[in-house]
Amino acid sequence: MKEAVQRRASTPACPPYFRDLYERSGGQRFGLSFQDFAEILQEVGGRYLAPGASESDIAEFHQSLRIEDLALARACASGCEPAWEFFLNHYRQRLYDAAGAIAKEDSIARELADSIYTDLFGTRQNNDGERISKLASYTGRGSLEGWLRTILAQEYVNRYRRQRRLVSFEERTESGRQFEAKDNAATVSPDTRVEHAADQALAELSAEERLLLASYYLDGRTLADIAQMLGVHESTISRRLEKITLSLRKRIVRELRRRDMSAREIDEALQTDVRDLTVDIRGKLLQGKSS
Repeated sequence: MKEAVQRRASTPACPPYFRDLYERSGGQRFGLSFQDFAEILQEVGGRYLAPGASESDIAEFHQSLRIEDLALARACASGCEPAWEFFLNHYRQRLYDAAGAIAKEDSIARELADSIYTDLFGTRQNNDGERISKLASYTGRGSLEGWLRTILAQEYVNRYRRQRRLVSFEERTESGRQFEAKDNAATVSPDTRVEHAADQALAELSAEERLLLASYYLDGRTLADIAQMLGVHESTISRRLEKITLSLRKRIVRELRRRDMSAREIDEALQTDVRDLTVDIRGKLLQGKSS
């Protein structure tokens, strides 16, 4: 309790509009206090706002968030039963529908949706015994429903990649590769600015950052495996991976802005499936891996 009081005492003073956002969020019906809500807004702002941002820019950013969705997601992540009941009533069927649109097959779609729901509810615990819910990573920068579809798509792609790793490169026929390349060329016309920005951001990674990303995303190593390899705790690896991916996104956004892309164009571009880009992601991540 003493630590909680000290943490709250050190929280920066809240601007007046926070109170209006809190009232609009409906967080109070899910047991989310104003102080908790204010800390969430400050946390999200700390992730995405540039250092030294003006008060007007900060206010505009906070007011652009989907605060109703944000309050619901964070209340669910904290284990609030009324919030979970609301989530189930409004989003569970949407999860199944979205999974069906992605996976096409009912059995695969249901398994995909159920696995995501398990991550959202949280079946693992951190070192303090608190439940780990994927909803705690939702920041309100887009709709909760859109975020859920993205999570489903990412998991589907991850499963696809894991399955493909079971098939040796030699077993892939040349005709199959040509068909895949032709199919991608016919259906995808990515903005080359995205490719160049992603390529440059990947090239700027340090050898350690490339090692972590390649080990986790390309080699399929677990956090425990990587932690043992580097002699640190797996929670350290988890934090590093999150920090690296957030930094990578910021670098890509910065480069796209430099290339005269609007905020809307950037948001749309970053929703592109990584498989649709011609960036040599594997090559970039494997650079320096053996060093």
